Amino acid sequence: MANFGDLQNEIYLAGLSGVLPTLPMSFAELERRAELAMPPGTWSYVAGGAGDEHTQRGNRAAFDHWALQPRMLRASTERDLSVELFGTRRPTPIFLSPIGVLGICGQDGHGDLAAARAAATTGVPMVASTLSQDPLEEVAAQFGDTPGYFQLYCPTDPEVAASLVGRAEAAGYGAIVVTLDTWVTGWRPRDLATANFPQLRGRCLANYFSDPVFRSRLAKPPEEDPNTAILTWAMMFGRPLTWDDLGWLRSLSTLPIVLKGICHPDDARRAADAGVDGIYVSNHGGRQANGGLAAIDCLAEVAAAVPGVPLLFDSGVRSGTDVVKALALGATAVGIGRPYVYGAALGGTDGIVHVLRTILAEADLLMAVDGYPAVADLGPDSIRRC
Repeated sequence: MANFGDLQNEIYLAGLSGVLPTLPMSFAELERRAELAMPPGTWSYVAGGAGDEHTQRGNRAAFDHWALQPRMLRASTERDLSVELFGTRRPTPIFLSPIGVLGICGQDGHGDLAAARAAATTGVPMVASTLSQDPLEEVAAQFGDTPGYFQLYCPTDPEVAASLVGRAEAAGYGAIVVTLDTWVTGWRPRDLATANFPQLRGRCLANYFSDPVFRSRLAKPPEEDPNTAILTWAMMFGRPLTWDDLGWLRSLSTLPIVLKGICHPDDARRAADAGVDGIYVSNHGGRQANGGLAAIDCLAEVAAAVPGVPLLFDSGVRSGTDVVKALALGATAVGIGRPYVYGAALGGTDGIVHVLRTILAEADLLMAVDGYPAVADLGPDSIRRC
């Protein structure tokens, strides 16, 4: 049986013939080369965060004060990194987090399609963003046998929201992931310094511009009057959701509903009591609010509050080691964000596949060395705060 860690054997054996990896093997080098490859405005939008970026840095630093507890004499030549998620068994415990400017980060300007193809290649599910460069149907068509989930930035127009969700269900997406912390955008000095907000320039609005209900709100189609279409989008972006809206959200689809941005155990309990199908612990990678807790430090409390509820997690994940720590703290599946965007910038689909394979290889080998042959072996007793 092949293990994800076998990737290192491929690399070492290729090296005997003088073949070296063309893409970075560490996040630091991946980030450095991606900055050189991406337009400055796009780079700052992806790499930047809210305020002085303290929370963004804190997301990373917080992983360092969690340490895995090695267990010996539990070695296994076969590892099982599969997880159960929304009724299906997935071969990996990771997924592609939604990225609102992914489309313009790809080398060909179609990063959403590149990520969907990488999902099909690796079996790693993708959460496709509302803000994509290509319509959600075209993204879904690239998934192959790998599930995809649709992330909803809920518009103020309820009929447009219903249309987006209905399209996602018809296109075959397996869940609706509702982002709660972006009904208004956070204070982002990097973007403000360049007055750069990609959507106001008409980028990554394909789902709106292709939506029949949104188009019905316009006197002229976006192709003829893009400026009015952009202004209409800006005026309806961001419905300030409250607990009273959960029933309405539930009415939009028969698909599982996941709430993204939950970081407090009381909120998690209330959401579970309301019948939500999944909780997504995230602080938007530090892009939306500054000065808050690192997302990884919220994970264990939320997991304890809602046992049995699928728990997604992202924010600050850069490596396979980070993935294993998040799984030990209670995550059902762990989202990869900036690393795969940088992979897209350097190598399109192949770049994303490379990033995902390296993260999975590191996670697999770490679990093998530390005596955790399966994700099920990880838990609160396998990790300590230090």
